[in-house]
Amino acid sequence: MTKISGIFAASMSVLNSDLSLNIEKTINHAEKLIDQGCHGTAIFGSTGQAQLISISEKIKLLNNLSDSKYKNKYLIGTGLNSLNETINFIKISKSLSFEKFLIMPPAYYKYEDKDVIKFYSKIIDAVPECFIVLYNFEKLCGYKFSVECVEELVKRFPKQIVGVKDSSYNLFEKLKLKNFSLFPGSESKLLKGLELGCSGIITATCNVTAQLARRVYDDFYKGKDQVYNQKLIDVRDVFEKYNLISALHTYKSKEDEIYKNLLPPLSILKGMDANNLMLNLKKLDFQINSNLAA
Repeated sequence: MTKISGIFAASMSVLNSDLSLNIEKTINHAEKLIDQGCHGTAIFGSTGQAQLISISEKIKLLNNLSDSKYKNKYLIGTGLNSLNETINFIKISKSLSFEKFLIMPPAYYKYEDKDVIKFYSKIIDAVPECFIVLYNFEKLCGYKFSVECVEELVKRFPKQIVGVKDSSYNLFEKLKLKNFSLFPGSESKLLKGLELGCSGIITATCNVTAQLARRVYDDFYKGKDQVYNQKLIDVRDVFEKYNLISALHTYKSKEDEIYKNLLPPLSILKGMDANNLMLNLKKLDFQINSNLAA
């Protein structure tokens, strides 16, 4: 498989007023991000409310996503604690010709590296023909990958374990593996990561910064001066003052009110938080529908 690299958004899920998944708008949202400059998107990551959306809705979306013009540009997140459900979901995805998966270890329970290795081993034993990007985010699942754990997984499964999304930021400066994709989980780490040999980023805020992030990425490889990187970091910093999912949906709801819909316990920002988000982005001259060609 060709090494995965580039700018990836952890794509948002769009919900109807009854909190059912709007299949058409969720796919359109992901395709638009690619049109704006993303090399691909992660479907059903944490930003896509994967842990809150029913399996039946996920499967229905995958069936429709298989007809997308950008079918080969998607990473499919599982967002499931259950090993057996994760395996079944991967098998269904495989039947629709999706091959690349973003998989986080189970949340809630306490475990060690050896247990994580067993978890991924069981998945690969059941579905050997798959490509897995590990999802390292201690804040969400309670476990943080060690360098040694990733190295052991790659040693055992060099064909299947092909990358890591590092949202705990303890790996991207230390891991040095051939033909392996390293993706910090923030725009603020994009340029530094590229300088260290990382492959790009997978981030929540690329739902709105796709064009800026792509310019930073392209300018790096063209050897051009970085004129967009500071603005990219500043925009990320504004969103990081809040729950990212809430802030992103608040921002996007100014464009389309359907983005106000979030599955409980999530909700959009209210009052001063919502006002300050928009005000601080406006100060950066970052506004809805302000386009920057990628």
